[in-house]
Amino acid sequence: MRHPGNPDRVHCVITAGPTYEPLDQVRRLTNFSTGSLGAQLSTYLSSKGIRVTLLTGYYVTYGGHMECDSRIPFTTTKDLGTKLHRLSSQPVDAIFHVAAVSDFAFGNIYEKSEQGDLDTVASGKISTRTGTLLAELVPTPKILSQLRQWFPQAFIAGWKYEVEGSHEQTTQKAMQQLTTCQTDLCVLNGPAIGAGFEIFAKNQPYPVSVTDRSSLFKHLWERLSHIES
Repeated sequence: MRHPGNPDRVHCVITAGPTYEPLDQVRRLTNFSTGSLGAQLSTYLSSKGIRVTLLTGYYVTYGGHMECDSRIPFTTTKDLGTKLHRLSSQPVDAIFHVAAVSDFAFGNIYEKSEQGDLDTVASGKISTRTGTLLAELVPTPKILSQLRQWFPQAFIAGWKYEVEGSHEQTTQKAMQQLTTCQTDLCVLNGPAIGAGFEIFAKNQPYPVSVTDRSSLFKHLWERLSHIES
């Protein structure tokens, strides 16, 4: 797990902010992620002597300090996946996949004819004069589920943002992520669980609950102690 050229520093990769998916050459589908959590985690771990590679989305709106050793921008889900895969060619000890990856991309775009038929629309800029359109939304590849293959020895933490659902349902989703994506940690947050975060780990019967980001960052840093020891 150590680096021959710099054996005293752990290397972490952090993703932050949203991906986007193009509708045409001027319009895009994205989400409300600001990138603040990933950026602040990068700054915190950097202050602890961790070497951080920070990947940030094109639409990050967080204007605060981002401390890291290197910063790599990304655009679409495919672009983020490509850049993460490229990093697998170098030693990586831990990955904190905080980015809000778009769940869907656009498929075909259709307009309805007077006869009720659906005709495919293809244009660099779809005209508003076209009228009402129907757009296919197709699932994007799940980057988190590919990280274990790309980084077989790394400590991997995924995030899960839930808007609704009971505590039992959100817990089940977090535990499912650990199993299906072969991650070491799942950080659960969102309106479904209220303020704070719940941290799930393999072979841990109950989640660890923290009330704020500072407590979350401290907990994640302590999780890296087995790498640093």
